[in-house]
Amino acid sequence: MIDDNTQQSAQNETAEQDAMPPDDPNLWQLDEPALATKYQTDPENGLSAAEAEHRLQQDGRNELETKRVSRFIQFIKQFNNSIIYILAAAAIMTFFMQRYSDSIVIGLVIIANAIIGYVQERQAGNALERIREMLISKNFVIRDGKKLEVDARDLVVGDLVNLEAGDAVPADMRLIAADNLSVQESVLTGETNAVEKIEEPMPATKLALADRLNMVYASTAVTSGSGYGIVTATAEETEIGHIQQSVGEVKNKPTPLMRNLNSLGFGLSIAIVVAAVLLFILGMFMDTYSLPTLLIAVITMVVGSMPEGLPASTSVVLAMGTRQMTKKNVIVKSLPAVETLGAVDIVNTDKTGTLTKNEMTVTKVVTPHHFFDVTGVGYDDNGGVNFEGALKLNGKTVDWHQDKSMAWLVNIAGQTTDAELHFENNRWELTGEPTDGALTTLYRKMTGHDPEVAEIDSLPFDSAFRFSARLADMDGQRLLMVKGSPATVLRLTDQAHDPDYWEQAMSDLTAEGLRVVALAYQVVDNSVDTIDAKQIGGLELAGMVGIIDPPREEAATAIAELRKAGVEVKMITGDHPDTAMAIANKLNLAPHVKAISGPEIDALDDDQLKAQIDDYNVFARATPANKLRIVRAQQANDHVVSMTGDGVNDAPALKQADIGVAMGIKGTEVAKESADMVLADDDFADIVAAVREGRHVFDNIRKTIRFLLPTSFAEGLVVIISILMGHELPLYPTQLLWINMVSALTIQFAFIFEPPEAGIMARGPRNVKAGLLSKLDSFEIVYVSLLISGLGIFAYDYLTAIGLPNVVGSTMSLNIIIFGKIFYLFNLRNDHPVISKYFFQNKMAFYIIGILIVLQLGIIYLPFMQSVFHTTSINFWYGWGIPIIAGIIVLIVTEIGKFIRFRFIDRDEALG
Repeated sequence: MIDDNTQQSAQNETAEQDAMPPDDPNLWQLDEPALATKYQTDPENGLSAAEAEHRLQQDGRNELETKRVSRFIQFIKQFNNSIIYILAAAAIMTFFMQRYSDSIVIGLVIIANAIIGYVQERQAGNALERIREMLISKNFVIRDGKKLEVDARDLVVGDLVNLEAGDAVPADMRLIAADNLSVQESVLTGETNAVEKIEEPMPATKLALADRLNMVYASTAVTSGSGYGIVTATAEETEIGHIQQSVGEVKNKPTPLMRNLNSLGFGLSIAIVVAAVLLFILGMFMDTYSLPTLLIAVITMVVGSMPEGLPASTSVVLAMGTRQMTKKNVIVKSLPAVETLGAVDIVNTDKTGTLTKNEMTVTKVVTPHHFFDVTGVGYDDNGGVNFEGALKLNGKTVDWHQDKSMAWLVNIAGQTTDAELHFENNRWELTGEPTDGALTTLYRKMTGHDPEVAEIDSLPFDSAFRFSARLADMDGQRLLMVKGSPATVLRLTDQAHDPDYWEQAMSDLTAEGLRVVALAYQVVDNSVDTIDAKQIGGLELAGMVGIIDPPREEAATAIAELRKAGVEVKMITGDHPDTAMAIANKLNLAPHVKAISGPEIDALDDDQLKAQIDDYNVFARATPANKLRIVRAQQANDHVVSMTGDGVNDAPALKQADIGVAMGIKGTEVAKESADMVLADDDFADIVAAVREGRHVFDNIRKTIRFLLPTSFAEGLVVIISILMGHELPLYPTQLLWINMVSALTIQFAFIFEPPEAGIMARGPRNVKAGLLSKLDSFEIVYVSLLISGLGIFAYDYLTAIGLPNVVGSTMSLNIIIFGKIFYLFNLRNDHPVISKYFFQNKMAFYIIGILIVLQLGIIYLPFMQSVFHTTSINFWYGWGIPIIAGIIVLIVTEIGKFIRFRFIDRDEALG
């Protein structure tokens, strides 16, 4: 299994060279004096403080600049909506017609909508900025011969930086000293294992990034050892900076919700404008009204029919979703992204650290005579290391001291590891290479204490011979101990061992997705004090260990919930297909797990990949280029795709996906900038909450639209029907504006607080191509519009016919439409009958209705409002009783419609 990393490096080489601009071709070939000359620095004392300050002023800070939209542009973008365009035109026309109050009210609504959207997007951006500030590192630098700790953003080219285990590499550097230095470069290369670094020049004139052993790069991390390096590039000139720039080539695209809303808004705008033109022409032909009166009536119809509250209410619903997600440690960078995750039908995710714990753990041990299970995953529920592991044979706990080979294996594991356990922040932390960490934890589990190494000499792991070795004194003997690739170590052992037994052991462990490491030893003479790799042979095989990064229990639960919700989870990893398949099966990723490798993907053209992509749920040995092609192929098959990742090599795929989700703790800056969401605690289970909230947000937006359109159209129909019948308008323009601006902007906000429907996660993802409204919705909009407008006109005509003043009829008509809206709200709130246990579930709805009724009392009974809105005081019993009866009629009719809809029609069609 260890040999797999070499294979991956070769597979990634071409992709890396294509994706990343090459360094100075002589950089890794230069010796120390040449480097000092090239970068005008002192390899012993570093730069002077004055020179460092000069270079900082000249080159700028060592941080990746992100293309942030200016606040002004961000505010102006809120007006980019077809509904807003028409309202703006109406505001301008009413202004020139000296209807200043109408113009001001319309303008205020437009501005209020823009402010809401702007404030919410700024809040999301500020939350992400706070995470970014928390992740800024500090490093030790030599300046003027003194060791100083400086902010990584203040590093400059030529600085001499000290690297220690646990440090984040702050810039691209050429090493001039390396003492057992290993660096985890997976964020750039995709390779799981840390890379052993050297200080010597490398003769090759062309090297892939993964093979530049005397170079280290910004965004990578030191896992063990120490070293010194000269900074060769900072900020945008680093490898991570180049990738960030290439990410810009992937174009931003509107979310499914915004596409749906834009389409709906554009369609409604065109329809209303066409209706207004035809109505104006018809009104001119009928000659019922004077030209100014007709023009005002038509403008009133447009404003009344236009759902101007839609952008504002949509923004508020999205903002509420954003706020809810922030409480669940999910930072949303743009408002529409809240809903997008609710529409996804594929979630692509990395394996290591996302679906697994990123804690390499020994779970199997094979000695010459037994197969043992090692219990305990290494870490307890509170994040501390669990040292209560036990050794089991055939399900029974055994004493490991009783098996001589097992005793040797445990001791060799402790003697050959460089990883260390230390207690920090009330928990045990592991420093070192993951495989070594697994061996250190195994030793601690079995013995109860840390290993004590009496090292005489050591030989670091080298890809040339595929093992590492250590010479040490233990129990009065001098031992040569070796760990490494099973195939390699077996060749170095006594050939008396049964080869079939060990081949079967390797096969069994590999089939379970375990990384297999062999441990062997040899007693040597006390005079031996150095290790010669070429002279090693005749070793005694202590056994093999099977190491795995265990699956997260919460990830398995999350996957099960996503599958129930109709969302496929697909694993994209750089690991070997066997390892990936084993983890996928443990997590129950799919009923039938099927894998394809990166090289196999490379062999397919785009059309072939599109045809086959849906057959696979595990993508192994995947390069950054593979990830981007996978997402594009899925999108070509009309899937709404989420991509979860943390590395620089995930960034293009994160940006290409319909919803990119980055990790907040271990995620790189490039990944977070490319994503639409950031999981602040790196917990994959948060995606389930995000999907649920996304569906909840969409439901509430859809309910808002289903409420706004028929109630807005009802107001427009009052005007249209009156013009067609040649009657006086039952409602004055200011009254229509009152209904839209006040009632709509209070009642519709009740939907913001509606809790999610009980079966929201049992539905499949919505069909984003179907739009926001179904045929049943359209039918409902028509009959509700006619019902409410008809009741309003009937009341006006009846009251004026029996001799009451027009102002009384107009006030009654206004009240009827208001109560029609209120009772229609009760019908739309949820899918259950209005009389049910869910009636009082949303208490905010009743507070909002109470506010509206108070406002309605004001417009009817306050003298100054009567003069502005042409209303009058009305008798309590018929003035309020008739509107309530009209509202009940609306509720009964719509409840019958709901019953028919859900009782006799397929539920999915009913829900649109």
